[in-house]
Amino acid sequence: MKYLILIYSNPKSRAAWDKLTEEQQRRFGQDHYDLSDRLRASGELIVSEGLPGPETGKGVSIRDGQVVVTDGPFAEAKEYLAGFYLVEADTIDQVIAHAATLPDAHNDGIEIRPVWDMTQLDL
Repeated sequence: MKYLILIYSNPKSRAAWDKLTEEQQRRFGQDHYDLSDRLRASGELIVSEGLPGPETGKGVSIRDGQVVVTDGPFAEAKEYLAGFYLVEADTIDQVIAHAATLPDAHNDGIEIRPVWDMTQLDL
């Protein structure tokens, strides 16, 4: 089954990042590379990516039949998606074990969600 490991950030965690030494920031990044390498070697990694802050995003909605696009930042957002890993695993417990090795787990926590295979829907 596929799972998303969702990594969130917020102003508090961003401020904590800015206070880290260069070596601590390097170690943080290395921990992510190490997990990606382990997941790749085991065949579990599908893709992993980091995301820039919400101020780089766009909101898209339809109002009165028209496409409405808004710019970030989204002031109402207390936290935002900072990155993700899409993995294939037999059990959620395997995914939890991987997520627990991420440095982000010490700060804001990580969310794990199963992914629906939309190609299997009987429509």
